[in-house]
Amino acid sequence: MSILTLKSVQKDFGIKEILKEATFSLEEGDKVGLIGTNGSGKSTLLKIIAGLEPIDGGEFWVNSGAKIVYLPQQPDLDENCTVLEQVFANCGEQMALIREYEEISHKLAHNSQETDNLMSRLSAVTQQIETLDAWALETNAKIVLSQLGIENFDAKIGDLSGGYRKRIALASGLLSEPDALLMDEPTNHLDAISVEWLQTYLNRYSGALLLITHDRYFLDKVTNRIIEIDRGDLYHYSGNYSYFLEKKAEAEVSDISSQKKHAGVLRRELEWLKRGPKARSTKQKARIDRIQEMQNKEFRQAQVKVEISTASRRIGKKVIELENINKAYENRVLIQDFTYIFNPQDRVGIIGKNGAGKSTLMNIITGRITADSGTVDIGPTIHFGYFDQHSEDLLINENQRVIDYLKDVAELVKTADGSVITASQMLERFLFPPNQQYAPIHKLSGGEKRRLFLLQVLMSAPNVLILDEPTNDLDVQTLGVLEEYLEDFNGCVIVVSHDRYFLDRTVDTIFALEEGGNIKQYPGNYSVYLDYKKAAEEKEKESQTQVASQNNKQSKKSKNTQTKQSNKLTFKEKYEYKDLEEKIPLLEAEKEQLEATLYNNPPTDFSEMQTLTERLSQLVEEIDTATERWLELAEKES
Repeated sequence: MSILTLKSVQKDFGIKEILKEATFSLEEGDKVGLIGTNGSGKSTLLKIIAGLEPIDGGEFWVNSGAKIVYLPQQPDLDENCTVLEQVFANCGEQMALIREYEEISHKLAHNSQETDNLMSRLSAVTQQIETLDAWALETNAKIVLSQLGIENFDAKIGDLSGGYRKRIALASGLLSEPDALLMDEPTNHLDAISVEWLQTYLNRYSGALLLITHDRYFLDKVTNRIIEIDRGDLYHYSGNYSYFLEKKAEAEVSDISSQKKHAGVLRRELEWLKRGPKARSTKQKARIDRIQEMQNKEFRQAQVKVEISTASRRIGKKVIELENINKAYENRVLIQDFTYIFNPQDRVGIIGKNGAGKSTLMNIITGRITADSGTVDIGPTIHFGYFDQHSEDLLINENQRVIDYLKDVAELVKTADGSVITASQMLERFLFPPNQQYAPIHKLSGGEKRRLFLLQVLMSAPNVLILDEPTNDLDVQTLGVLEEYLEDFNGCVIVVSHDRYFLDRTVDTIFALEEGGNIKQYPGNYSVYLDYKKAAEEKEKESQTQVASQNNKQSKKSKNTQTKQSNKLTFKEKYEYKDLEEKIPLLEAEKEQLEATLYNNPPTDFSEMQTLTERLSQLVEEIDTATERWLELAEKES
C-alpha cells in the first residue's frame, strides 16, 4: 500500500528547475536511497514530502493517518529540553500515558480527595501502558542514545554542539516509529561504529525509509530502491546502490549506441532529403515527416561530472615531523606522546570516536592550536590545503557572489596539464553554470557550498592536503571524482573520515585514536584495519577463554579438596537446613495471599497500596535468597 504519492510534481526556484514532472510513490517497507549531484534537489524533494516546501504544479497526497517524520541536516530542537525530553517529544501516546501515570501517582501520594477515581484511572492507564509496552520506552531511548555516542541524558539541548543535536534528532525519529522516515544525511557527525549500528538498526526497521546519504556502503546495505534526480527528472532503479551503478552503466552504453545509430540513420535520411525528392506520394510524405520527428527527438544527455584539474606545487623531502606531541583539555587526555614523520606520498586516514581528538590533531599540525608539549616541524616547501568539515571560512560573507569568492584566491587558474583558465571556467568545471556564478553564496545548497569550498582549497595548489570529514554534504558523484584526483595527487594526503568507502579508496595507513590519547598505527586501508581489529579481538577472546579454563580447573581442584575435607553439614548448618524447610513454604503462602489481595481486592488508600507492594517485593527477594541457600545446603548434605 502506498504511504505517499507524487504525480507530475514541478518545482522551480527561478535560476534552476528542480523538478519537471516528478512521479513516484513510497510503499510500505520501501527503503529508498535518493541520489544526485549537489543542488539537484534532493533535500528540496524531502522538504516537499515533509510539507515544508510547496509545489509549483502536479499532485501530492499522503495516505490518511500515515505518520511521517523528517530528519533534516540541521534539526530544529527545543534548547530548553533535556536530551531525554527531546527524544520523547515524538513518542506520542506512549509518553503521554507515562506522564499521566506520574501525575496520578503524585496526586495519590499527596492524599488527594479523589482517591477512588484516581485509583480507577491509574489501573486503566497501567493496563494501556502494558499493552503498548511503554515501560520499555525510556530503556530503549537510552540504548539508542548510547549507541549514537550520547551518555549524558540530562544535558540541556542548548549546551550541545550541532553534531550532538543531529544525533538526538536521529534518536527521536527512530524511537517515534513512523510509517515513513525521511532522513537527510543521517550518517553525518557519526563515527564508523555508530554508522555500523545505525545500518543494522535500519535493516531491521519495519517502516518505510527515504534517505539521502553520501555513504556508499550504507546505501548498499540499507536500500532496496534507488531514485536518481538528474536535471529535474527522476530515474528509478529497483535495487541497491551496486545494482544502480550496474544498470546506469548499461543504460549509458545503450544510450550512446542508440544515439550513434539514430545519428547514422538521420544523416542518410537528410542526404536523401537534400536530393530534393518530390513529396507527391504518400510514402514520400511519411518519410519526410519521419525525418522531422528524428530531428526533434531528444536523448538523455550523459550526466556532467565535476572536473578536478588543478595544479599542485613541488613538495620537498621534509614534510611534517611530530615528536612527543601531547594535548589534553581539563583532565581529558586526547593525544599522548605521539611521534610520526610524514612522507611526501603518505596517504593517512585518521579514525576514532567523536571527541577522540581527530580534528585536534589536524589543528596541531596546521598550527591552528598549540600542543601542550612536543614539537611540530614543518618542511620549508609545505603549503597546506585544509578542507575543514565546518567550512567556517566560507561562511564569513554569504552575501558575496560565488565568482568573487573564488577570485579572492585567483582570477586565473593553472590546471594540471599546464594550461591557464579563468575562475569562471574553473567554476563551470565544478558544475557552477554562469547564472549561479553571479548569485550570492547563500543561494547555494549545503552541498554546493561544500563543493565551492573544496574548489577554493584546491585552487591554492597545496602539496599537503588535509581533508576533515570531506564526505559530509558532498554528493557521491563528486566524491568519486575526488577519489580519482587523490590517486594522482603529487603530495601528502591526511584524511579524517567516518566514511568507510572513501577511506578504502584513498588511504594506505590508518591512525586509530583510542582512549587515553593513545594513537595506534595500522598499515593498509580501513577494511584491512578491521581485519587487524577482528584478529586481535579473536586472539584476546581466545586468551580470556584459556585463562578462564585454567581458573576453572583450579577452582574445581580447590573445591574437590574442600569437599574431601568436609562433605557433611555441621550441627549449625543442619539446624539452618531444617529451619529453611519450614520457613520457605510459609513465605510462599504469604506471597500468594498478598498477590490475591492486590489482584482481586486492591486497597483504595494509596499509602496502604504502596506498603503492600513493597512487602510483596521484599517477599520475592526473601524467597529467592532462602531457596538458594537451601539448595546449597541440600547439595552438601547429599
